[in-house]
Amino acid sequence: MREIVLDTETTGFAPETGDRLVEIGCIELFNHMPTGKSYHQYVNPERDMPDSAFRVHGLSEEFLSDKPKFAEICGKFIDFIEDAPLVIHNAEFDMKFLNAELGRAEQTKLLPERAIDTLLMARKKFPGAANSLDALCRRYEIDNSNRDLHGALIDADLLARVYLELIGGRQPGLHLDAVEKIVADEERLANPITRRQRPTPLPSQLSSDEAQAHKAFIEEELGENALWRQT
Repeated sequence: MREIVLDTETTGFAPETGDRLVEIGCIELFNHMPTGKSYHQYVNPERDMPDSAFRVHGLSEEFLSDKPKFAEICGKFIDFIEDAPLVIHNAEFDMKFLNAELGRAEQTKLLPERAIDTLLMARKKFPGAANSLDALCRRYEIDNSNRDLHGALIDADLLARVYLELIGGRQPGLHLDAVEKIVADEERLANPITRRQRPTPLPSQLSSDEAQAHKAFIEEELGENALWRQT
């Protein structure tokens, strides 16, 4: 099963009042294991960057000014996520921004049921505890020392590790090993080993004296009808 762990950075909290998406980060999982494939894109929000948002992710208006607009990159984004479930921490926030941008670009919006909300999962598993991404990293002893500022791809990578812990560690990935073993066993049964002639015969392990003694034994003791003479 293919899943996409996703995170975004924005100019604020409310797309309905003009806040925009500025960064997208995605990590691909297959059968709950990272595949090494990812998607990352900075986005020009076509507006200023509030100080409150800049302090969170460090992406300035100047830095983003030459980056592509969402309408210019949404095709590649849609191609990457395809129809996979989206693993998101506090999914309602990211989904409303993504759908606002998709709406502006006249693209089909994402259905809410596609989202797997790790914040809700964590709250159910650890009721009453702190369940921010940083808190979950500490709880599961996941190194997040490179997270001085929020970053969509860094956070998606951390979230992928947290998600795997929330669902019980990486054990579900062992399913792949089991499937591969079953396939290998079936192939082995379907294609039994056939004996093949060696391209170069193995050298004899007998010494010349032993070979002569064996030949004399056959001639003197076993006679002309000995089985050895028929080879």
